Amino acid sequence: MDWLEALQHLRSAGLPGVLATVTEVRGHAPREAGAKMVVGTESTWGSIGGGNLEATVVDQARDMMAKGTSVPHNAEFALNEHATTEHGRQCCGGKVRVLLEPFLSLPVVAIFGVGHVGYELGRILSRLPMTLYLVDSRGEQLDPARLRDVASGVADVRAVHTPVPDSFLGDLPRGTHVFIMSHDHSEDFLLCHAALRRGDLGSIGLIGSRAKWLRFRQKLAAEGFADPEIDRIQCPIGLPDVRGKAPAVIAVSAAAALLGSLPSAQPSQ
Repeated sequence: MDWLEALQHLRSAGLPGVLATVTEVRGHAPREAGAKMVVGTESTWGSIGGGNLEATVVDQARDMMAKGTSVPHNAEFALNEHATTEHGRQCCGGKVRVLLEPFLSLPVVAIFGVGHVGYELGRILSRLPMTLYLVDSRGEQLDPARLRDVASGVADVRAVHTPVPDSFLGDLPRGTHVFIMSHDHSEDFLLCHAALRRGDLGSIGLIGSRAKWLRFRQKLAAEGFADPEIDRIQCPIGLPDVRGKAPAVIAVSAAAALLGSLPSAQPSQ
């Protein structure tokens, strides 16, 4: 795949990447200005010239990803026998400037149950840059006409109709933030069970009263989950100081609580 397809692939998979572009060439160099390469945590796509130049850029790009750097960085490389290198010498004789642009992974959020609250929560979150899954065992809840307002935002909205939502939960990307708010308490419990089995999700929110959560805690403990595992689920959802039972109020509160756990800086796309 080319560099643009590589960026789209990384974004779709919820993975970070760095776009490296040769912006200036003085003298002789292996590639011309405009050459591009995408660096992922494990793979690269394209080339800016190979050798020490490319290997050093890969090192710098992966260091940026490891640190969560969101600000672009300009680097200059001398291609001569006197330059200090780590990956072998390139004696082309010129100088190259490379712009490294980080593309941090977008948050991934999955809403299980697109009823009144799920719909309102989807509307709010769809206005933010993220991958947003709307999952429901009822096909009518995911009718495109019903979700038109949700799908009109900047988020990558993916409607998923499945009779076994807990099975789909097992396929979500690592670090996904999950809201459990289906129409059926039995379905909610299976989703909670599947979420705790994963062990690698982001936040987990369960809609419901304290009485519902007490019953769920007892059942999850009987299934063998320890208290620290069960405590990963937040129930009730949202901010405790925001009161009200209207769907929009609950959705605003839940969205605000979620935003508190997301990275504060998102790169411009």
